[in-house]
Amino acid sequence: MTDPTRYVFEHSDGKDSLSEDQAVLIDEMIDDPHAPAFDFAVVNDEKAGIYEAIVGDREIAGLPYSVAGDDRLVLLATSVYPEFRKQGIATELIRRVLDDVRAQGKTVTIMCPVVRTFIEHNPEYADLIDAKHPGVTKGHR
Repeated sequence: MTDPTRYVFEHSDGKDSLSEDQAVLIDEMIDDPHAPAFDFAVVNDEKAGIYEAIVGDREIAGLPYSVAGDDRLVLLATSVYPEFRKQGIATELIRRVLDDVRAQGKTVTIMCPVVRTFIEHNPEYADLIDAKHPGVTKGHR
């Protein structure tokens, strides 16, 4: 079992530790960053404020967000149903969300330590972080 206390993340309000689910997703991302992604579609449900990973008619993962003005999204929390973990879904979902944000010409505020860790390991996405409102400033320790 993953120990969530081994991770600490920092944000503008101070330090916090991860939930067990967040720690599992970060472990997956760090231990096997190039795992073959499960074949899924990503749907942006703008009314609900969530990017969903969908297989058939089933949601297998999600990344909820809130809209902050016309040009910024606040990425809240990556989640993957347990039976779909360790298949690269979190990594690929975050990549596709950030690609969509870039295509829209927007920036992000990161409240999700899993997204923060992804960007730390994929610095080509660092330019998407809003300079005035970065959110979580450090991923894992």
